[in-house]
Amino acid sequence: MATQEAVSVLPGVGPKRAQTLVELGIVTIEDLLSYYPFRYEDIQEKNLLEINDQEKVTLKGVIVSAPVVSRFGYKKSRLQFRMMQDHAVFMVSFFNQPYLKDKIEVGEELAVYGKWDAKRKSLTGMKILGGKQTEEYAPIYHVTKSIRQSTLVDLIKTAFDKFGEQVTENLPDYLLEKYRLMPRKQAMRAMHFPKNPQESQQAKRRVVFEEFFLFQMQMQGLKKNERSEKNGIAVRYDVERLKQFTQKLPFELTDAQKRVTNEICYDLRSKKHMQRLLQGDVGSGKTVVAAIALYAAMTAGFQGALMVPTEILAQQHLESLNQLFDSLELTTALLTGSTKTKERRAILAGLKNGEIDVIIGTHALIQDEVQFANLGLVITDEQHRFGVNQRKVLREKGLHPDVLFMTATPIPRTLAITAYGEMDVSIIDQMPAGRIPVKTSWIKPKQLEHTLDWAKQELQVGHQLYVICPLIEESEALDVKNATEIYEHLKEYYAPTYQVSLLHGKMKNTEKDAIMEEFKENQSQILVSTTVIEVGVNVPNATVMFIMDADRFGLAQLHQLRGRVGRGSAASYCILVASPKNEMGKERMKIMTETNNGFVLSEKDLELRGPGEVFGFRQSGLPQFLIADLVNDANVLEVARDEANQIWQVDNWQSQPAFAALAKALKPTETGETYFD
Repeated sequence: MATQEAVSVLPGVGPKRAQTLVELGIVTIEDLLSYYPFRYEDIQEKNLLEINDQEKVTLKGVIVSAPVVSRFGYKKSRLQFRMMQDHAVFMVSFFNQPYLKDKIEVGEELAVYGKWDAKRKSLTGMKILGGKQTEEYAPIYHVTKSIRQSTLVDLIKTAFDKFGEQVTENLPDYLLEKYRLMPRKQAMRAMHFPKNPQESQQAKRRVVFEEFFLFQMQMQGLKKNERSEKNGIAVRYDVERLKQFTQKLPFELTDAQKRVTNEICYDLRSKKHMQRLLQGDVGSGKTVVAAIALYAAMTAGFQGALMVPTEILAQQHLESLNQLFDSLELTTALLTGSTKTKERRAILAGLKNGEIDVIIGTHALIQDEVQFANLGLVITDEQHRFGVNQRKVLREKGLHPDVLFMTATPIPRTLAITAYGEMDVSIIDQMPAGRIPVKTSWIKPKQLEHTLDWAKQELQVGHQLYVICPLIEESEALDVKNATEIYEHLKEYYAPTYQVSLLHGKMKNTEKDAIMEEFKENQSQILVSTTVIEVGVNVPNATVMFIMDADRFGLAQLHQLRGRVGRGSAASYCILVASPKNEMGKERMKIMTETNNGFVLSEKDLELRGPGEVFGFRQSGLPQFLIADLVNDANVLEVARDEANQIWQVDNWQSQPAFAALAKALKPTETGETYFD
């Protein structure tokens, strides 16, 4: 296809310019035609009497003075001339574009697009539109210092003139008709050069659907391939033993726990490969579900592995699982970076010969020397904290073991569909009976002393409290309370009755573990910490959490932190200490006090901060869409997924004439893989 030719076939694109275009991700003609503007500027002509100061406008008039070019600085210049509109004269200036001088002739009519300065009665020109103005909207692109907007627009126009007719459709006809979508060739041109707002809107609607749909076709293809029987093992667990195990649990499972357990157990028994994401709010009981799945695998003669991001969390999971498992029936072990050499050797041997049924550990589990006798189930907790490759290595330790990913970070539906689109999703959307919701309050820093005084009541009845700070040491850039300063203040404030300890990320793991152990044993009553305590720490006796400079955190992280209290039977409190500088910060504080529902918060977080920030970091596995927006176009994503799913239900759809263009558009991928079996 001609549009796959290198962009260097265009006149004016030599090796240097081609390299500049590569920086924008433009290599082929197709890349250039689909390098869409991120906004448009209204360049309809206006009258001098109707424009405002600093407004970007198009002014039309007659040139009344000869152009003058003055030079200043290194390679800097200013081109100036006067124009007249209805007897009013104004100055026009163009910076660093001396070559425009040839287009300026006294007495000629001209339309100039630029920024109006009312005080000086002058226009700083951005674009000469000629005497006859036909365009109404100027496309604005992301560019680099090496390439101008005007140059890019000229190249796109040339590409359309030469190759526009060769743009091919990639969506099936029935989808174009069903959703009244613009044909691809027309939409591509209208994305760059719309005749009016309506055409621009229709073109964008088409491109958004196309982006989401092609992505979902890839995801559904990967999902089908992952779940195929050739990739899976059937874990034929002992149903009676599993029933007895769940009946002996010290509490009744919630309906939500029963539902997701059934979904997981169905996947285990199936020959198809399980790739399931288990989402559950903090405290919703994911660990018990994991225990049931691990026990099921053991009754079928398989080993299970549970990988977690921190040693503290690994130790905690081991303790939780050992309380649920009968040691005579099932053998567990813990493997982390701190495991002593002698013990490590024994564990490695036990895994290799099958004596150990369940191993809990950190990324130490994915090292080469860790070998299993018969690994059937891999569970990864807080899986977004591991890179894709780390997850993959553990998955490949056995002969295609079933995989369960768990997260206590509630993920908005649209993000789950995109970041984990190849997985099935189970959600625990119900809290265990008897849990008292954490009461959340927002106070200003000046109210802190009074609130610390109130917290003494909790300490007096034997409870403990957390104080969370965003930074370890002072930073001139951020006006935030650092952990060390707060620690010193609280030591003095609560002395000599209560012990205060400090925990932060720069400490050695052994130090962290010792401090955490002291706090768990109530040897210290107040723990000042950075966010290292965010994931999984369980101290039921801690009933109060202060979060300093809470507006520095996203909603998802605030919710994770809040989940560290309210884990016992006593009423618990989360105090947000913040003085937000903007409306978004105030909105975040307000919604935290209004709801304890993590899914509601995650949707709000997505709305306020955008998809890239919700996971707390950019390496979140999210695809980069050029035009489609996961927040504003969420309904289109749902529709695109459903349509893609229906196509993948059709046997051998790729060979059917109706889908020929789609099959051609989808393969191969950049890595040379195809999305088809």
